[in-house]
Parts: sequence; C-alpha cells; structure tokens
Amino acid sequence: MESYRDVGLHRRIGLIIRKHSENREDIREIANKALRWKDIHRMLNLGCGYGWYEEALEHRLDLIVGVDVYEENREAFLRAARKVSTSSLFLPSRLPCPIDMPSGFFDLAVSIYSLYFFAGVLPEVKRILALDGTFLAITHSEAMLEEAEELFQFRSMRATIEGFSAENGEAVLRRHFGSVTHIDYDNCLVFNACDREDLRDYVLFKKGFISSDEDPDFVAEKLLHELLRKGMLKFNKNDRIFLARK
Repeated sequence: MESYRDVGLHRRIGLIIRKHSENREDIREIANKALRWKDIHRMLNLGCGYGWYEEALEHRLDLIVGVDVYEENREAFLRAARKVSTSSLFLPSRLPCPIDMPSGFFDLAVSIYSLYFFAGVLPEVKRILALDGTFLAITHSEAMLEEAEELFQFRSMRATIEGFSAENGEAVLRRHFGSVTHIDYDNCLVFNACDREDLRDYVLFKKGFISSDEDPDFVAEKLLHELLRKGMLKFNKNDRIFLARK
C-alpha cells in the first residue's frame, strides 16, 4: 500500500494505464452513467487516495467525505472534491474501522480499486447508507495476474485481490445487500518495445504487492527482457463495476 501515499507517482500510473489501455472508454464514466445522480447529495469515498474518482464527477454534491490511510492524500483529495461539492472532508483512518458518521447519512458510498484491502468495512457501509442509497465498488479480475504468473509466483498478491474481485465480489456483497448488479469492463494493457520506461514504472508501482513473493527489481527486469524478446506484452486488465443497494 505504500505506493498509494506518493500522489505524483500514483497519478503517473493512472496516466500510464490510460495510455496503454485497449479500451479507450473511461471506466469512471461508465460507472457514473449507472447512478441516479438526482438522488445523490452526500457521498463517501472509502480509500479515496488523491481524488481520482472525484476528478471525473460532473454532478455537484452537497458533501463529499474521503477516508484514506495516508495523510499525504489529504490536500489533493480535498482539491478535487471541492471542485464538485459545497463541503468536503478528509478522514485519515485505516479501514476497516468505525466511520464517525450517522446511520443512513450518505446517498452514495464508493470504493474504487481498494475494497480488497478492507472488505471487512461492508457492515459499516450498509449502516451509513440511506435506505435508498447505493454502494459503488470497482475492482480487478483475478485474471489480471495470469500473464505474469507464467513467469512468477504471486501468491500474496493473488490473496489480496481475492479479498474482493470481479469473480467473488457479488457473493461478498450479497452477505450485506439485498440488490447487487454489475457491469463488466473488458480491457487489457499493451506495452510495445518503445514503452520500456512505462512498463518499468507500472511494475515498480506494485512493488508493495510483489515484494512478498518476488524481488520487484528482478520482476521488472525479467518483464523488460520479455518485452525486448517479444516486441509486445499484453496484460489482462478486465475490471468489474458493482452496484449494491439495501
């Protein structure tokens, strides 16, 4: 998780993912089209980071609250949230934990590429959501590791992703919510021979995941060697958008 406290690096990785995605549609726009914005006035973002999700919002809200473990994300998150909300608040907390907000307070709660770190927060999410509120979660497919696992053993990273994945997310959410739907986002990342720097940065951004199983520098060099040998590498980047309601 340490990589997520470096706002500049995290933002650069987001740009690399956009640049090398075969699917050119922004997953945030797809998710936002599925929401009833006329009924949404107060939003909670769990694992908010620097405000990547807020940067794609077009609807103005009364309140946006972000919860994140890293204080370093405060300024960037609040800057993004203030552009689309009357009031905003950043709560530095390590999830899962109690959220100091009234029951039934939020019309929308979101967790974007983060719920696998703290799926234990779901009972609290259900508590703070309004009766007709929505929980939006975007997560990875377990298949994102398949290409790299031809070369490496990523048991710890796989265990993390399996905390809340495209494959098991519906079952996890149905323990707490009565209605669960999903939207699939098919994608892959393509790196060509001229993209060595981008590939290295992308791999080393995940060093916190990788280091439990392999030396991140060794993984980066091995993949760069494979890129040079093959001329192109492609990685599964299929994601799933979940929408859950009480």
